[in-house]
Amino acid sequence: MGMYEQLFSRSCVLNEQIARQVFDILPEQGPVMVIMDADGNFWPSDSERFNKLNVSELRLKELCGNVDDGAEPVATQINDRSVAVTQLITEETNCGYIILILPQCSHESALANMDLIEILLNQVGLIAKLIEKNNILYERQMKHYNVSSKSEIGSN
Repeated sequence: MGMYEQLFSRSCVLNEQIARQVFDILPEQGPVMVIMDADGNFWPSDSERFNKLNVSELRLKELCGNVDDGAEPVATQINDRSVAVTQLITEETNCGYIILILPQCSHESALANMDLIEILLNQVGLIAKLIEKNNILYERQMKHYNVSSKSEIGSN
């Protein structure tokens, strides 16, 4: 896959759209959310805070591998932060993973609130599905418009 194919792939475009919608509603000092695609490219909700948390990419890829092995969502502790990971899949696109990093949250606290964490992760999945459906509808409308305009030109 060439550089430009990767930049404009369906999952890459969808991940960026999801990030724009979801990351704007996260509280400033709340959780850090990361969307990671299957190629290891990632979009953090707050790059500066994500870098300060010092969570290695290798560790994140390992957690994503655990999700691929069937453990979903994966919840673990990395230093003094809890991390939850789940797949981000729509009806037509495998976008990769959603990673939720909860700074200064104990593993016990995260496990006690796992239902809420799963709801949040599932809502991001739902947003992804809605964005994808909107994109598909838009593409179909543009194709219909293009076909209609060509037939009008041909009839003149």
